[in-house]
Amino acid sequence: MSATEGVGQWPTFLFFGTAFLPSRRNWGGPKGASALRSKTSEGKAAEVERLIAPTLTAMGYDIVRIQLSGDQRPRLQIMAEHSDGSEMIVDNCAEISRTVSALLDVEDPIKGSYNLEVSSPGIDRPLTRLTDFDRFAGLEARVELSMPRDGRRRFRGRLKGTDEEEVRVELPEGEVRLPFDLIQRAKLVLTDELLAASAKKARNGHRSSD
Repeated sequence: MSATEGVGQWPTFLFFGTAFLPSRRNWGGPKGASALRSKTSEGKAAEVERLIAPTLTAMGYDIVRIQLSGDQRPRLQIMAEHSDGSEMIVDNCAEISRTVSALLDVEDPIKGSYNLEVSSPGIDRPLTRLTDFDRFAGLEARVELSMPRDGRRRFRGRLKGTDEEEVRVELPEGEVRLPFDLIQRAKLVLTDELLAASAKKARNGHRSSD
């Protein structure tokens, strides 16, 4: 199939505004193999990620999340960001869409036609990689586990980074440590603090481009 037939004549490019993206040079957290731990996709979406990730990495992008949903005309949603933490714009999403369409046209992992959506993570972004919990330490997040931990599955608190394979979260009643393997989903909470940090990041970016 051709890319146009596969994804429809007008692929959708989504842009959710400027995300708070600290430079990777300032990242702390786990080193080596544990730094690569991620839950960015599953099932058929994981097959798509294996096919496109090397090319997107070479282009300077990181995959944040890939989801495939629907039956009759599936929707392939790709969330990506610059590897250096710089601002994503609509043209970046269009570039990723063209590249992914070409790659999947050759490999054809999704039979039939589908809708392709490419977006930036946004401000209250999902946290899908172990390094994300170090990168956004100090900000508030919601974390949901695949099975209960101390009688509960849902937690909301301030991220305190990681320790080996555990994510540290400060709750009103004290700190908890959540195994990364048990985390089903996690995302930043849209707070005034996060909005202020994002606005500061945007102002600094505009000044550096002047």
